[in-house]
Amino acid sequence: MGMEEDRHGGPPMARPPQARGLWAAAEGGVRPETARRLPRSFFERPTLEVARDLLGRRLVRLERGRRISGCIVEVEAYIGEYDQASHAAVGRTPRNAVMYGPAGHAYVYFIYGKHYCLNVVTEREGFPAAILIRALEPEEGLERIARRRPGVPMRDWLRGPGRVCAGLGIDRRFNGHDLCAPGAQLWLEEGEPVPDEAVAVGPRIGVRGDALARCRPWRFYVRESPFVSGPRSRGGAPARGLTGETKPL
Repeated sequence: MGMEEDRHGGPPMARPPQARGLWAAAEGGVRPETARRLPRSFFERPTLEVARDLLGRRLVRLERGRRISGCIVEVEAYIGEYDQASHAAVGRTPRNAVMYGPAGHAYVYFIYGKHYCLNVVTEREGFPAAILIRALEPEEGLERIARRRPGVPMRDWLRGPGRVCAGLGIDRRFNGHDLCAPGAQLWLEEGEPVPDEAVAVGPRIGVRGDALARCRPWRFYVRESPFVSGPRSRGGAPARGLTGETKPL
């Protein structure tokens, strides 16, 4: 396990097995011509399955013909109107309407008067479910990200949902954006799936609602990634085969 120098500020960082994208970009880069976009069917599955499977996938933003991207290392699931931590807990409104589908669209909202957050809509149309993209490992467009995050160490460029949107230039214009459309300016690619033994789960971060909403293990992250935004846990097992619509935890 070697050490890599952070050329954009901060001390050198160890290169863990799960931290692939940043060094892959430095060692030859992503090959867009061979990268496969995730189809709508990927997002139409049960939300917890999609959340787990998003780890290791690549989020790409096309800006003036150039790619800016990162490998997903942390997500949170929000499922149904029964989930008191979800925007859908109050029922359908103009603000959360995108959450009700169809799947494969971006749900972008503004919080605290300064941050945008990106979510990916999942499951069948009419059922409100989405996955918050909490953290990315930078891959492409590093100079552009650096300009948007001046004075910030590379490790922290995309470490947190507000930082993801700030670094990739995602704002409310992308609310409702079809991530699966041929001409999409924002989409997800296959990337490199993360094995189960490298994945951890835990409660979502900073959510409101009842006790159940606060303790549901609907946060998924790459266990050893230095780019994860929240606390880490050594325990927990990935959720597989769970349908948020029919089996709320």
